[in-house]
Amino acid sequence: MRSNRWLRATTATTAALCLWTVTTPTATPATVPAQPTAPRRDLPEPPPSSVAREELAELVVEAPHSMDGYSRAKFPHWIKQMGTCDTREVVLARDGRDVKTDSECRALSGAWTSAYDGKVLNAASQVDIDHMVPLANAWRSGADGWDTEKRKAFANDLRHSQLIAVSAASNRGKGDQGPDKWQPPLTSYWCTYSRAWTHVKHLYKLRVTQAEQETLNSMLDTCDQ
Repeated sequence: MRSNRWLRATTATTAALCLWTVTTPTATPATVPAQPTAPRRDLPEPPPSSVAREELAELVVEAPHSMDGYSRAKFPHWIKQMGTCDTREVVLARDGRDVKTDSECRALSGAWTSAYDGKVLNAASQVDIDHMVPLANAWRSGADGWDTEKRKAFANDLRHSQLIAVSAASNRGKGDQGPDKWQPPLTSYWCTYSRAWTHVKHLYKLRVTQAEQETLNSMLDTCDQ
C-alpha cells in the first residue's frame, strides 16, 4: 500500500500557501514602514521513491514529438496567484529565507540556496524559477495536444513539485533537457529531482523517452544510498 505521508505534506504546504498574503504596512509620520517578512516554505514534497518507481513504470515510452508550433506564449506563466502576487513572486517567498517584500509583492531582500548546485543567492535578480519539467520538454511529450488552460495550469503549478527557485546558471544550463541530458550538479539532489520529475510527468500524463526512463531509474537508485 502506498504511503500517504507525501500526501499529507503536500496538503499542508498547499494550505499554508493559500493562507499567505502580503500585507501593506501602515505608514506613520516620520517613520519608514517596516517591510513584511514572508515565511519560508518548502518545495511541495514529491512521492517517496517507491511510489515514484510505480509511476515511472506507468508512463508511456515514446519518441519525442515535433517542436513545430511550440512557443512559450502558449504556456501563459507567472499569472496572478494572490492579490498582486504572481507565481514567480510566490515561489521566491516560499523558497527563500528572510524574504522581505514590498506592497506589490516584489522581493526586496532575502537569501536563496539553489538546490541544484548549492549556490547561495542574495538578490532576487540572481534567482530563476525553474519548471521542473520544462515547457518545451512538456510540449515534446504530450502538451502539444493540450488546450491553453491546461498549459497555463502546468506552467503555474504551485501545488505539486513543478516550480523551484534555483540559480540562473543552473536553470540555463538545464534548458529544456530531460534527465538523460542534464542532471543537477549536486548528486545529493538527484533523489528529489527524479522523484519530482517523474511525479509531474505522471500527474499530467506526459510521455518519456527510453533514455529518460532509464536515467530516472538510475537516479531513483540514489534514494536508497
